[in-house]
Amino acid sequence: MPGVPGVLDEDAVRATGEWIASVQKPSGEIPWFTGGHTDPWDHVESAMGLTVAGQWEAARRAFGFLRDTQRADGSWPIKWQDGEVADADTDTNFCAYIAVGLWHHHLVTGARDFLESMWPTVRRALDLVLTHQGPQGQMWWGSSPRGFCDEALITGSSSIHHALRCGVAIAEELGESAPEWDLAADRLGHALRAHPELFTPKTEFSMDWFYPVLTGVMVGEQAQQRIDARWGDFVVDGLGIRCVDHRPWVTGAETCEFVLALEAAGRHEQALEQFTNMQHLREADGSYWTGLVFADGKRWPVELSTWTGAVVLLAADALSRTTPGNEIFRYVADHTMQRLRSRPGDPATCEGDTAADCASGASPNVGPVDGASRNGASREAAEGAVGEARPSEYSVR
Repeated sequence: MPGVPGVLDEDAVRATGEWIASVQKPSGEIPWFTGGHTDPWDHVESAMGLTVAGQWEAARRAFGFLRDTQRADGSWPIKWQDGEVADADTDTNFCAYIAVGLWHHHLVTGARDFLESMWPTVRRALDLVLTHQGPQGQMWWGSSPRGFCDEALITGSSSIHHALRCGVAIAEELGESAPEWDLAADRLGHALRAHPELFTPKTEFSMDWFYPVLTGVMVGEQAQQRIDARWGDFVVDGLGIRCVDHRPWVTGAETCEFVLALEAAGRHEQALEQFTNMQHLREADGSYWTGLVFADGKRWPVELSTWTGAVVLLAADALSRTTPGNEIFRYVADHTMQRLRSRPGDPATCEGDTAADCASGASPNVGPVDGASRNGASREAAEGAVGEARPSEYSVR
């Protein structure tokens, strides 16, 4: 059981895992909060928290829920409410994240039989995601019966990059082959590093800032520069980080995801400080409030969210290096660094003049090696935090 001395002991970690499990439904579904809706991404994040806290059977029920509800094309609906589909469209990042959750579960538990049983689910999901890759390597965030949404987002695409790398790791562990996932991750990673013009900017959101570092897309000096460039815009002394740069609102999940990004970038002391700072959101039963409007000291939204508690546990594990899954984010960053070092050129440069040039393999950072899209349903409650009308599309993941 992870523990962060002086901040969060093992009993506190255990209590948070038990609280997440208490919200889980008999079907294995884990809603955002009791009575709330469920989306596939945050459901997986909650399952990962259960895994860290030793709630392995509950975590497997959560993955089983996704196995049982996967559609024939490999996708899941964006949103369930009270056991019914509330939004039937497809979000590519929501579909991809199961690969991260399952690889993490395997690293922690070593349960190869369970990983094998879930392999067909992962295979269908990531194959579905690849049908959404654009011509320059970007990833369209979603689709519906009306067709593809030809918009790519930095946060969601970064998370898909992470999921594809985890999917390749699962395939290799099981003696399977997935070179197309490897190639897709190469092309997507290069697009994110070198061609920001391919992605719709969502610069007001902190996730757009740190997700390329969190998910192992940007490494080395590029990662350090990205973190430093907007530190003052998002970090609030003693409280955590803002979700939106112009709102007096800190959120626990974004803060702990930023902790994981700092760990991936080798900035442990800053990661520990941010983890310590966000603990004001904790309740005695181990649950965590989603956020705090620090301008007036009010919790907002007024909900105790499962995925916030889950990422607290993931951050505690990364900081303490306790379970074998503690490196689930760092290892992709290390993989990217090794891969880029094996080729000429800086990770943020491109031999082609435009992104279109890269599509034909012009860049040394694109293509096979050794022969080988929160737009959608995520955390949509944001902008109302300080009383202003929120936009219809909050999510950047």
